[in-house]
Amino acid sequence: MTPAFHKTRLAPTPSGYLHLGNFVSFLITVSLARKHRAKIVLRIDDLDRQRTRNEYLQDIFDTLDFLEIPYDEGPRSVSDLKNQYSQRCRMPYYQALLEDLANADQLFACDCSRKKIQKNHPKGWYNGHCLHRNLSLTGADRAWRLKTRPDIVYPLIDYPGVRRNCQIPDAMAYFVVRKKDRDPAYQLASLVDDRLFGIDLIVRGEDLWDSSCAQLYLSSLLPDQPLAGATFFHHPLLKEGNQKLSKSEGALAIRTMRQRGMKKTELYRLAAKHTGVARPVQSLEEFVPAYLDLLEPLSPTHQNPE
Repeated sequence: MTPAFHKTRLAPTPSGYLHLGNFVSFLITVSLARKHRAKIVLRIDDLDRQRTRNEYLQDIFDTLDFLEIPYDEGPRSVSDLKNQYSQRCRMPYYQALLEDLANADQLFACDCSRKKIQKNHPKGWYNGHCLHRNLSLTGADRAWRLKTRPDIVYPLIDYPGVRRNCQIPDAMAYFVVRKKDRDPAYQLASLVDDRLFGIDLIVRGEDLWDSSCAQLYLSSLLPDQPLAGATFFHHPLLKEGNQKLSKSEGALAIRTMRQRGMKKTELYRLAAKHTGVARPVQSLEEFVPAYLDLLEPLSPTHQNPE
């Protein structure tokens, strides 16, 4: 029997123009949502004020509209986002969790610079330098980090339903939950948002495997363990040569391809090619069954992509 999920989400970040990799991720999310009868939430991760720009926000809505990607909840315009759905509107929820973690002595302050962190670890991972320095959480220019423990084991449900025992990855040891600018960090905000929206199917690229582990670790510390029943699907990334495809104004940005006259049908054919779909695809209605047929015989195994 096919399991039913309640909600999944599209979670683009407005730090650049959306590219073909975003489109493929959206298509996979919609395909799984239809297979499992889940509603889709559009959640735009706009906390990073330095990188968020109005033209990137508008590009999200333009791209979703042009490609006819459906969703059931969330903003329909930039003004709708800013008035109702921005992560800025959810700051009290993030702050409440930060206060709970501080009161439970789960946090410590850190004033390390990126340069110092790079110097202290060959891979640039944080090594707990400030863990026992007893810096005040109220001091200026200090990040708040979680007191992670490598011995804590917690479950991760890997699509289609494989239960795995996980521990915090070395790359996520003592991860930041509040940045030096006092804004909540990505891992904490993403967990809070998924809890608020009731997300139980999380589709994301395999490069975010460590983030999934970090968010599940944080979830395991909370009384309601909000992600305990969530299922994760980590899909392969699109690459340009040997590099992960990133947001840009480059050749594979949807905006650029549209400006060059590429039609929606051509973009669907290109997305299908990159996901391994062999049959002709020119629309969402053709992509969904083709992708689900491709997925059906597979038994997904996901490894931490260092």
